[in-house]
Amino acid sequence: MTNSLQERKQDWEQASVAPVISRFPERKHPFTTSSDIELDRVYLPDGTCDVDAYMDNLGFPGEYPFTRGVQPTMYRGRLWTMRQYAGYATAEETNARYRFLLDAGQTGLSVAFDLPTQIGYDSDDPMALGEVGKVGVSIPSLRDMARLFEGIPLDKVSTSMTINAPATILLAMYIAVGKQQGVEPAKLRGTVQNDILKEYIARGTYIFPPKPSMRLITNLFDYCAREVPHWNTISISGYHIREAGSTAVQEVAFTLANGIAYVQAALDAGLGVDDFAPQLSFFFNAHNNFLEEIAKFRAARRLWARIMRERFGAQDPRSWQLKFHTQTGGSTLTAQQPGNNIVRVTLQALAAVLGGTQSLHTNSMDEALALPTEAAVRVAQSREDEAVKLLAESQQRVVEQQNRLRQLLLFRGEYATQFQSEGSGGISAAMQRKASCNGSAVGGTGSSASSKAVSAASSGVSEAGRRWCGVIARLCPESGRK
Repeated sequence: MTNSLQERKQDWEQASVAPVISRFPERKHPFTTSSDIELDRVYLPDGTCDVDAYMDNLGFPGEYPFTRGVQPTMYRGRLWTMRQYAGYATAEETNARYRFLLDAGQTGLSVAFDLPTQIGYDSDDPMALGEVGKVGVSIPSLRDMARLFEGIPLDKVSTSMTINAPATILLAMYIAVGKQQGVEPAKLRGTVQNDILKEYIARGTYIFPPKPSMRLITNLFDYCAREVPHWNTISISGYHIREAGSTAVQEVAFTLANGIAYVQAALDAGLGVDDFAPQLSFFFNAHNNFLEEIAKFRAARRLWARIMRERFGAQDPRSWQLKFHTQTGGSTLTAQQPGNNIVRVTLQALAAVLGGTQSLHTNSMDEALALPTEAAVRVAQSREDEAVKLLAESQQRVVEQQNRLRQLLLFRGEYATQFQSEGSGGISAAMQRKASCNGSAVGGTGSSASSKAVSAASSGVSEAGRRWCGVIARLCPESGRK
């Protein structure tokens, strides 16, 4: 006999929430509104529903299919990592910016490398002329890497490095600097992007052909699983695909297809899926279409969980989890009236938070003009603080205005799930067709299969949009009169 949702919630609180709280207590207890109304951890639909379908599509936070987040307590336990992407000129100048960011409250570092570093050239190579330190920091040697992190204890901070083709070399440098500081590799925390497939698709900083590039990636999976267990070995990136012009659906479709290609390559190399999969991570964009972005993040988590469990037979729940970093949309920024970018970034940051991101970069208002000034960086960091406030305010409104619960849950991101749960049949099928290409950059069913998949994805999202309009009409009858 199917248990009620309330009974399932009690089981979840005992089996999933209690063990986590015993190790990582919530930030405060209880969480309340400004009117001292206590906020529950999760809210369930009122009335009757199909419990089995609800659990299969949504479930509870921290449990399969992870639609509502990868942690049972989410931000009640700890906030997302605030990780501003930074790097320019010399290692010394970037080190000064990192210290500034950490002093201002940032909780993680993110390294931007210049183009010569990204494609394997020394800074004195003729091919590097005019590009050294221009769009990132120049790190051609171990000495430069040591200067980059001078005075920053690597066992106290996590570091993300946007580096792909030479990712193994830059990670080796980072490990060497850690050892110079007396920090063993097993204590290092961070991420290398290491996503070469999206370089062929959207970004262009590749060095080697696809097959040897994939071998470097799977070798890194193997090494880190044994030696650097707290390091994310790849950040499978949809961000650059979105910046190159894709839709939200295409961003997820191509990203998960690339993820499938990496997993299959690792399996073909003899690695066990549960040995390397927990160290995979993802990187997504956040644009202005608020509800669509929230739904995108939730749908991506659910799709990846099913791919890993059903297609690849992963047994470890950590292998099913899609953990991701978000950056607000650079292509949405304008050079004209840059102050308006503050509003854009705030909205995008809130979408990422309501979508359950693990870390977040908020763009500075002047990035469409030049490298961000310190003043602009302070404003960008404040957007993350504002997202915390907006999250709390949205929860407060949900509780205080029970008679408008469903409409306000749209703002909280809960009923954005309807976009995927009622319309994602077409989207999921389209993504599965795209995934069946097995990474056409490597394996090769050719571009026609990808084109068909993208076309199917577009059809799926159109159908989802029509169904979503129906959901809005049912939940908010007055919207049809406007």
